Amino acid sequence: MASFEYDVGILGGGAAGLTMAAGAAQLGAKTILIERRPSLGGDCLHFGCVPSKTLIKSARVYHQMRQAARYGLPAVEAPPVDFAQVAARIREVIATIQAHDSLERFCGLGVRVEIGQARFADEHCVDLEGRRLAARYWLIATGSRPAPAPVPGLEQTPYLTNQEVFSLESLPESLLVLGAGPIAIEMAQAFNRLGSRVTVVQRSGQILSNDDPDLAGLLLERLREEGVEVILNAQTLAARDLGQKRELTIRGEQGERRLSAQHLLVALGRAPNLEGLGLEAAGVEHDAKGLKLDNRLRTSQRHIFGAGDVTGAFQFTHAAGYEAGVALTNAVLRLPRRADYTFMPWCTYSDPELASIGLNEKQARAAKIAYQVWSEDFGANDRALAEGQAWGRIKLLLDQRERPLGVQILGPRAGELLNEWVAALGGGLKLSTLAGAVHPYPTLGEINKRLAGSVLAPKLFSERVRKGLRLFFNLKGRACAPPPG
Repeated sequence: MASFEYDVGILGGGAAGLTMAAGAAQLGAKTILIERRPSLGGDCLHFGCVPSKTLIKSARVYHQMRQAARYGLPAVEAPPVDFAQVAARIREVIATIQAHDSLERFCGLGVRVEIGQARFADEHCVDLEGRRLAARYWLIATGSRPAPAPVPGLEQTPYLTNQEVFSLESLPESLLVLGAGPIAIEMAQAFNRLGSRVTVVQRSGQILSNDDPDLAGLLLERLREEGVEVILNAQTLAARDLGQKRELTIRGEQGERRLSAQHLLVALGRAPNLEGLGLEAAGVEHDAKGLKLDNRLRTSQRHIFGAGDVTGAFQFTHAAGYEAGVALTNAVLRLPRRADYTFMPWCTYSDPELASIGLNEKQARAAKIAYQVWSEDFGANDRALAEGQAWGRIKLLLDQRERPLGVQILGPRAGELLNEWVAALGGGLKLSTLAGAVHPYPTLGEINKRLAGSVLAPKLFSERVRKGLRLFFNLKGRACAPPPG
């Protein structure tokens, strides 16, 4: 049997790589982690989840300040936002979390961390700037980057992506957003609330195209009410640099138009970071979408695994951590664990949030699965009413045997509300268990119990049940009849 210096080698110090490194080292595997950037944490910490949610919170607080009269408070004339202060707060939050993802912490766990660009020399060995490092198992977790946009003139036009937008020196007077996925919608709403004039250009007829049209449509209404201009079914013909402004020429339902703004944010998806890794030398198959993996997350080389955005599957931090756990189980514990995405949750952190787990209606129809829909509106939730957030809906999809297929929530703190369904669906709980659970009052979480109960109510309160109770217990029936007509 060949001898290798390391048991586990990891390329990439983002969510997947750090999860794998921490787990492998604590299980006793000699582990090396190689990251090309000067610090660990990946896109999520530096350009994604952490800075975006920090910005969204600042924007939400500023929005609430200006909405004080809605809550019976004196109207507030809020001064303009100093974006430099917002950006400083974003850097502070990143720095605080960075300590948890520091080289020192991982060295303390037993992980050797190297900074530099690694390239496979063969199926077990990488070249790190002239040094050869060999491991029995490898994990490729190099993440992704903003996908290039095929727009004529864009390469000659300065534009922003998620890697630059959080470090702007001042708040844009105006902002064009190309795309309407989660990043685009979150940033469009946040910058609009901070005071930018925002226009979103979307090539399809729906924002958040992976979500159901009815819930995405409700969110679109909210965005437009707040002042975000959203242009759907628009083909982007060209981009141009006007010096102090950026211009897009589009063709849509109103014909050809030219749009200009101080900044242009391009958010048209992600591309895997696989270039320069020498995957051909290692015999690892891949395509433009990412690594080609089996259900145990093994590449065409069974000792090389993939996790995170390079899989081309779910590009979420929590998915990356989950996939790293699957790879860890297979590589270090040698147990044949398979990835299961049946109940993978996700959330768009707009206001209101849009969260989902399992199948939505669009996916169920595409898979030709028969389903029924049960729903509840937040307008019937007392806590939502008390907080002035009684807007949105929760939907539950059941199959023909009334087993849950998925849940979608558009409403206040939907991502938090979804966690109860994560536990219920992942743990195989019956709807009767959720319906019978005692929730504190008043809470938003009561909507989950109410939805589960609504599925059971037609059976529990059926005429057949009432007839049986009258027969066995001599119940007398209604004490009050509705007025005629």
